[in-house]
Amino acid sequence: MTDKPKQKQHPLITTLQQAKRLIKIVIGFTVLIIGIVMIALPGPAVVVIPIGLGILATEFLWAKHLLKRFKDGANNIKNSILNNSKKA
Repeated sequence: MTDKPKQKQHPLITTLQQAKRLIKIVIGFTVLIIGIVMIALPGPAVVVIPIGLGILATEFLWAKHLLKRFKDGANNIKNSILNNSKKA
């Protein structure tokens, strides 16, 4: 089995990839912070926070874990509401 040497990418391609990553991170944190502010102010924080986490989850593992916890919690709430409505 022969290993091919890894070709070095052109510096411009690397710079563009880093720029895209930085833009995703900035947008993700901005949306997340706006969502957190919406907890105290009027607004759909429950919608905006997962969007921010979803953007950040493309780059960070911790955001992916938080988004999964958020989804699991939302599913638990949905299931408890459905179970309570069936009992009534």
